[in-house]
This record gives sequence, structure tokens and C-alpha cells, in this order.
Amino acid sequence: MRYSIISACCMLLFLFGCSKNSSEDALPVVDPFTFVSATVNGISDSSLFFNEVGTSPSIKLFFSDPIDIASVQENLLFNQSSGEAINYSATYENDNTAIVLKPASSLGSFSNYKVVISGSLKSATKISLNKSITVSLTTGLDSADKFQRIPEEDLFNLVQRQTFKYFWDFAHPVSGLARERITSGETVTLGGSGFGVMAIVTGIHRGFITREEGLARMQKIVAFLKNKAQRFHGAYPHWLNGTTGQVQPFSAKDNGADLVETSFLMQGLLTARQYFSNANSNETVLRDDINAIWNTVEWSWFRKNNENVLYWHWSPDFQWEMNMPIKGWNEGLITYVLAASSTTYPIPKSVYDNGWANNGSIRNGNLYYGVQLPLGPANGGPLFFSHYSFLGINPNGLKDAYADYEIQTKAHSLINYKYCVANPKKFYGYSGDCWGLTASDDINGYLAHEPNNDNGVISPTAALSSFPYTPVESMKALNFFYYKLGDKLWKDYGFIDAFSLYEPWFASSYLAIDQGPIIIMIENHRSKLLWNLFMSCPEVKTGMKTLGFSSPNL
Repeated sequence: MRYSIISACCMLLFLFGCSKNSSEDALPVVDPFTFVSATVNGISDSSLFFNEVGTSPSIKLFFSDPIDIASVQENLLFNQSSGEAINYSATYENDNTAIVLKPASSLGSFSNYKVVISGSLKSATKISLNKSITVSLTTGLDSADKFQRIPEEDLFNLVQRQTFKYFWDFAHPVSGLARERITSGETVTLGGSGFGVMAIVTGIHRGFITREEGLARMQKIVAFLKNKAQRFHGAYPHWLNGTTGQVQPFSAKDNGADLVETSFLMQGLLTARQYFSNANSNETVLRDDINAIWNTVEWSWFRKNNENVLYWHWSPDFQWEMNMPIKGWNEGLITYVLAASSTTYPIPKSVYDNGWANNGSIRNGNLYYGVQLPLGPANGGPLFFSHYSFLGINPNGLKDAYADYEIQTKAHSLINYKYCVANPKKFYGYSGDCWGLTASDDINGYLAHEPNNDNGVISPTAALSSFPYTPVESMKALNFFYYKLGDKLWKDYGFIDAFSLYEPWFASSYLAIDQGPIIIMIENHRSKLLWNLFMSCPEVKTGMKTLGFSSPNL
């Protein structure tokens, strides 16, 4: 028994000794090689997303161990979001546990970049990084001028000339009408074409084209509108096919007359009629053809059974189902002015008072950012409310029972400007130099941007088409858009439709209804050309007086 106990003890000692020797002979445990953190311009962010970093950022990447410098070049990529490689220099700090990256040349402003560190990056002891890492960068404003400074008048000429190309070079080849946008193909817009007609008059006035060239284009446009374009009780649809003249539905039930778009078109045609006033046969025939188009619009029919309001739409398939009365403060003032000015199908003042003015409830009178607003919704709404009708109607000195329109348009623009300066939603980029909210393309499609519907998108047409109302503030915006943002905004047909420095995002689009007011309202600011022409129409003088307007221009 004693022998058995001794044998068992010896066996345990043997086994314990073997176990101890095995542990001592095993491979040592190695700590992983890991990424620790990153800073850009000395600022850290655990999300590894760095915004507004400037165009010459200093990027530091910190690791748990010294780096194998020889493995850096093939395992560290610096790319633009498009995939284009960025040349960089790399230096090392903290006993080679930190890489300092600097781009070889300045990065583009408001652009996205990525620094990608492969999991194959090695430490000095040849251990691979435990996982790949991506550091994202977004640059901010490069404050350097992108174009050479030129005199103010030359800048106006440049902007008007470049914007004019949309309506001249890009016009539909068959009809001469303005395409809705640069991707519209056959689709032309009637309201935008009215703006385009006013742009042609401006182009002749500024010497971009000759009078003969402008007349020939107007003859093409007017002949198409008179002889080929589909109409409904004299009114045109929102969109047409530029070759066939057949309606292109704007929406499911909007496949007939659009009285507001027709108004924008007539505003342009009457302006052109007043401009082409020579006694020669070509200009005489053009005026006669415009009159034939103008006199055919059955404005009073759009009262829908003699109601005291005008309706926006009518369709041969859906009749009045759109059910959209034109009332309140919006872009539709020109519709009531022209309806009252018609010599063939006029409306009485009661339709204006009860319909458009909604028996006086159009009034506002409240203060916004210290500015009293006579008419319209809180904070004024999108700025196109003060643009589209006033391409031809001169608001200066214009009054009726509801407002002084010089005060109204200036107040609306100033509230929009002051809102952007105050920037209550703290969108990056908003300032006294970068402002303007109106309907335009958007990051997610199309949106009527305004103080009560603001998602960080600025529309150049908003500030630039407000030149007659806010010349100082609009010039600040023009200088910023052209000199500071440069070719981010400035392209083939002038300024792109919209942008956001907050995202950042820059549209690739142009819209006729946004490009047109830029060239027209800059001209009204400079010479009052379009105002003087439209307000010289004898029918308009009579119609506006009928509605109770007074003005030195009537």
C-alpha cells in the first residue's frame, strides 16, 4: 500500500513537470498591430469623417507600433471620390508610429476625398495591420479668386451673355422654343419660352446677336406657336413637343391648358411686339401674328362657369379636376393683369379682388427679421414669387388697394437675404455673400426652397434675379458665385441651377425658368428695358388701371 502511494505521487510529479515544460516551450503571444486614431489639421474625429478641411490639409495617422516605411506606398491610397489618385508626401513622427500625409498640390474646393489604409500595411516587426481603415475628407471653400477680377459692368455683360446661350444655342431646332432643361430633348416649356423671348430682346439690346438674327428666331417661334402648337381655349399647356407641337403631359391630369404658363409666354410675346416696332413688312407681320395669338386666349373662360376666380388648369380629358384656383401671393399676378388687359376675353375687377386677393386676405403686414412684409405667406415664400410676374410688370411706384409693390418686392428679397445671414439651421456656407432661396433643382429632385422650407440648397437665380430689389446684396452674391466658387458654379450656360455647400452638392442642370429671370432682371436693373417695353403696351395700361393699379408707368 505504501509502495502504491509513493508510485502515484511520483507519477503526478512527472506529469506536472511535463506540463510545465510544454508551457515554457510554446510560441509567445504577440500584440496586434492596430490603427489608433487620425487627425486633420490637428483636429480628431472618432468617426474618421472630416468636414471643411481646407484645400491643403495635414493628415496624421497614428498606429500602435512603429511602421515598416517600405510598406507604406503600396498600402496607403489617397483618392478623390471619383477614384482619381492624389499625389502626396509622407513623413513620420513619434518614432515612426505616426504617418503625416500632405497633398502634393492644393485639393479642389468642396470636394470629397478618401485615405484608404490597407490591412496589408506592416509594422516594423512585419506584423500586418489588423484591418483596413478609411478616412474621409471634405474640403471647404478655397477663398482665392477663381477668375480674374473685371469691372462690374463687364461682369454683368459676361453673365448675361453666357446665360443667353441657353435660349439661343440650346433652343429647340424646329420650334425655336426653350427646352425645359438640358436633358429635356424634345420637351419645350411655354413659360420658360416666354422668358426666352425676353432674353432674345435683351440679347439684341446688348449686341449678343443682331436685330436681324433676333427677328428671324422670333419669326420661327411665333409661326410655330400660331400654326403648330396645340392650344386649349387659346391657352397653351405647360409642355409641348418641340417638333410636333403636341402637348406633353406635365403630370397625370395636367395634359391641357396651363393658364399661368400661358401668361408667362404672353408677357414675353407682348414685350417682343413692343420691341419690334419698325414699319417694315417683316416686323409688321410679326406684330400681327403675336396679336393673333394674344387675342385668342380665352381668359374669362377660365373662370369656370363665371366664378370670381381664375383656374390654373383645364384638360380635355379631365376638365377641371386639377381644381387649382390662382389666388394669394404667388407667381400668378401676371395672369390677372393679362386677363384684365385682354381686349377679347377680359375679366372684371371683381375676379381680381375676390380671386387673386381673396377678399383682402392676401395681406400679411408682419415683421420678419425686422422687415415688414405687405403680402403673402410668413417669411415671403420662394423668391420666384417676386420674379416671374415682374419680369415685365415694373413694381417701382406700383400700388393698388392691397400693397405698394416696390415695398413688397424689396421686403420679400430682404427677408430672404436676412434669413440666410441669420442661418437659423446652421447650414455651412450661408452668409451675406451666399444667399438666395427659391424653387430649383435639389439634392433629392426639385424643391420650392424658402425660409419655411430650407434644406441647405442655394439657387443662384434667387439672388441674381433680385438685382432690381437688392442691388448691394445681389452684387455680393454675384461676386461670391463667380469669383469664389468659380467653375463649381460657372459652366456653359451661366450659373448652374443650385448647390449646397453643406453637403457639398452642385447641380449639373439648368432650367429655362431659372436662367431666364437672371438675364432679364439684371437687364431691368441696368436699363429697365423689359419693364419699359411691357408697360408700354396700351392694353396692359388699361387692364392694370381696371384692376385699380396706379403707377407713374401707367
